[in-house]
Amino acid sequence: MFHVSNGKKIIPISKPLLGEEEKRAVNEVLDSGSLTQGEIVRKFEEEFAKYVGTKFAVATNSGSSALHTVLLSFDIGQGDEVITTPFSFIATANSILCTGAKPVFVDINEVTFNMDPEKIEQKLTKRTKALLIVHLFGQPCDMEKIMRICREHGLILIEDAAQAHGAEFEGKKVGSFGTGCFSFYPTKNMTTGEGGMITTDDEGVAEKARMIRNHGQIKRYVHGTLGYNYRMTDLAAAIGLCQLKKLDEFNNKRIKNALFLTKEIEKIEGLIPPHVVPNVKHVFNQYTIKVTNDFGMSRDTLKRKLDEKGVGARVYYPAPIHKQQLYKKLGYRDDLPISEKAANEVLSLPVHPSVGKNDLEYIVRTLRQIWKG
Repeated sequence: MFHVSNGKKIIPISKPLLGEEEKRAVNEVLDSGSLTQGEIVRKFEEEFAKYVGTKFAVATNSGSSALHTVLLSFDIGQGDEVITTPFSFIATANSILCTGAKPVFVDINEVTFNMDPEKIEQKLTKRTKALLIVHLFGQPCDMEKIMRICREHGLILIEDAAQAHGAEFEGKKVGSFGTGCFSFYPTKNMTTGEGGMITTDDEGVAEKARMIRNHGQIKRYVHGTLGYNYRMTDLAAAIGLCQLKKLDEFNNKRIKNALFLTKEIEKIEGLIPPHVVPNVKHVFNQYTIKVTNDFGMSRDTLKRKLDEKGVGARVYYPAPIHKQQLYKKLGYRDDLPISEKAANEVLSLPVHPSVGKNDLEYIVRTLRQIWKG
């Protein structure tokens, strides 16, 4: 529970929950003297693969390096196109650029904020090699339609599940439909401080990913491909093992908090709570509402006033990727109206496991006061 004091921000948008278990685990690694990519990383990989439901998992030092490694593991590069979403953190598209391939953007569904499967096929060309989807804010994409498209057109499926640890589509965890990429940054549903994970059933992809993350090594001082230093430390993996055991509990609290907020925000005209698609488990890495401009207050004004009252609201994301300076310089002139509209309307509210009932009531009460005022 957080306390309001002197108008300062005291309900942050995110807060990692690290306890005595994590401290003990880190100290054990420090005492062992084996600090990087050792037995603890291997154990974390095994447990994470078991949790997601894949045969293999490969740990990396960030979610971004996981994405880059996976694309390289599928030999994606110069001359290839990878279809993805413009409404995500920029690392999603930049990982494609880093291989020499071209990101091709498909607009989002205005209700879920995820890539709209109905618009994918019109962007396919003979150069399209893969589909890189994002389970944004913790809600799974429409995997039935996406899997059909991948099968019919022979596309590689890569899942950016950086915000969706434990999320499910019809009872199957994300990251197990294609090749998954997870992030363990402190704002995520579980953390290792920094870190990432690749999940796959393809032994060849897993083996190549292990090489790429470790300077392309086949064995010590024998290098079979170009690689990078993308290794995870045993310190990070020790934290990850503890966090993984708590993940379902963390997610259940997020879901419970989200249900409370939705029930109350539905009563406030002009504010639209997140829509949860039937047959999915939305794990609410972010609780993202839409603020319409029909009631005399802009999204940015509401955010500023919430900040002043100690509610840590944030905008994810204020500009779609194709509108970023880098992509404008690269010649992107896409017309993606739903993504652009969402960027002007979305506002995320605190929903993480540290948010208690009194905090939730304060958030709702403050929203009502500001919106009426």
